Amino acid sequence: MPTENIRTYDVIVIGAGPVGENVADRTAAAGLSSVIVESELAGGECSYWACEPSKALLRPVLLRADAVHVPGLDPAVKGPLDVDAVLAHRNRMSADWKDDGQVEWIKSAGIDLLRGHGRLAGEREVSVETPEGDTVRLRARHAVAVCTGSHAALPALPGIESLRPWTSREATSAQQPPKRLVIVGAGVVGVEMAAAWQALGSRVTLLAREDGLLPRMEPFAGELVTERLREAGADVRFNVSVVGAERMGDGEDEVRVALSDGGEITADEILFATGRAPRSQDIGLGAVGLKPGDWLATDDSLTVTAVPGDWLYAVGDVNRRALFTHQGKYQARVAGSVIAARARGERLDTGRWAPHSSTADIEAVPGVVFTDPEVASVGLTVREAERTGRAVEVVDYEIGHLAGAVQYRPDYRGRARILIDRDRQVVVGATFVGPGVAELLYSATVAITGEVPVERLWHAVPAFPTISEVWLRLLETRRDS
Repeated sequence: MPTENIRTYDVIVIGAGPVGENVADRTAAAGLSSVIVESELAGGECSYWACEPSKALLRPVLLRADAVHVPGLDPAVKGPLDVDAVLAHRNRMSADWKDDGQVEWIKSAGIDLLRGHGRLAGEREVSVETPEGDTVRLRARHAVAVCTGSHAALPALPGIESLRPWTSREATSAQQPPKRLVIVGAGVVGVEMAAAWQALGSRVTLLAREDGLLPRMEPFAGELVTERLREAGADVRFNVSVVGAERMGDGEDEVRVALSDGGEITADEILFATGRAPRSQDIGLGAVGLKPGDWLATDDSLTVTAVPGDWLYAVGDVNRRALFTHQGKYQARVAGSVIAARARGERLDTGRWAPHSSTADIEAVPGVVFTDPEVASVGLTVREAERTGRAVEVVDYEIGHLAGAVQYRPDYRGRARILIDRDRQVVVGATFVGPGVAELLYSATVAITGEVPVERLWHAVPAFPTISEVWLRLLETRRDS
């Protein structure tokens, strides 16, 4: 017979992904008793259906793309990828979809883990329905942190369920490449999965509703990624959307897709990479006066603004501030410090770049798209600067002109751009496109968050011959212009 019991902790965290784990880690380290509630795998979306498996799929693709252009290596790497080996590696990087290692870490950090579906049940209260059918009532002395993340958002297409569509989960966990794959969406998931499955043998068609890929980034990023996808054999189409689709054949093993331009495509699988929605539909938001299914708005301390009392926090994707795992973990560190400070009765320091403020969500969000070429960006783009009325200088440089770039890959194609605030004379945005540029991103992030004066950057000497010498070339380009 189902039973109910009551347990009390200082802090309750709903969601055991990287964000929830980090909140609980920070509060536990501060001496607060902490429990995490999780209904799926501890480790969350990133570990099993996003960051880890997608990068495991893409690493062999990017490595071969570089090696095939390096003299002496090219004959050895021109053949097809070993698909079984790539997928086996992906499985290992996803821990074979088992969370034993994550559970062990949670316990080692002094955090309790409660399996079950958690729902807010009132002020500082969470009701958990366990897999055994029991109900556990949790009470928090200080804080409840909602860290439930987001899920793939499917378009309002009639009969979409009957298509058995792929989302990011299926795209990163499939155990064999489909012969023909249609991808709907021009963002990060769309372009990364296009690069991965095209290289693994699928015939990929990528459909973009916009007139370019990666529309939130600098236009040249999408242009260079489009060029390489097409060179790899992908069919990339712009200004087109799906108006209808159905499963066909005796075994319903094909998808017939009708397009807004009157065209039609037949494929084996269809992936909708059309955005994210908050995982908040069934977490008891109504019990605290919020609307189920909504994003949870917070202030810079990650406190939910619509709920009085400074006890409810929303951290990571669910607050829509910056939908990146690394940014959610950053927020978790801030939220953990806020919760601990309030528990000790301390006044918060929420000024710009202060310990209790997630300023980076606004000023310096870094992101990498692991395609060929890689795209790395942080801070403002030109479009965002114009939209917000920021006066900036725009400085561009062709990365392929660097000796270090030619050493990396003789046919190197890439571009760098920095935005400099005209009034403060500091870097406020950077975008790099080209093989291997992901490792340039941290230097740009440090320059922006540290508000390093441009004149001081002249004294940061890059080693020769490396791609990081692009920083010197950007400064020289600005000086000479």
